[in-house]
Amino acid sequence: MTGGPARFGGRDDVVLVVVLDCADLDRSAAFWCGALGYSAESSVTGRYRRLLPAGGNGVELLLQRVPEPKVTKNRVHLDLRVPDLEAEVARLVALGGRRITDSPVEEDGWTWYVLTDPDDNEFCVLQPSEKLAGH
Repeated sequence: MTGGPARFGGRDDVVLVVVLDCADLDRSAAFWCGALGYSAESSVTGRYRRLLPAGGNGVELLLQRVPEPKVTKNRVHLDLRVPDLEAEVARLVALGGRRITDSPVEEDGWTWYVLTDPDDNEFCVLQPSEKLAGH
């Protein structure tokens, strides 16, 4: 497989792709491209839209349009680890995300907020403690 995102360890014959359900491909693409610095494929094929790292190095995010709304908690979610938690949360909310936790959660040397994307898919924005960040 050539021309795709880089693999990060593991098997050479397997490419990891993260798939997110959504209702509106354009709205979700705008949010996640803004959140991650990805680029959306210009063509939309049926109910799918590929988002790729702008520099080509990273995991593909595939948006899948589905008719049903999200009902329960995600069993898998994305973590965005950032150096400035408050600034990143404010930026993601301005892009259309919604903060679920009113105050930051602190556990195991990490501080984070839980947010949702425009389709209510949960994700976390985390910042390591100074002790962890030094490693």
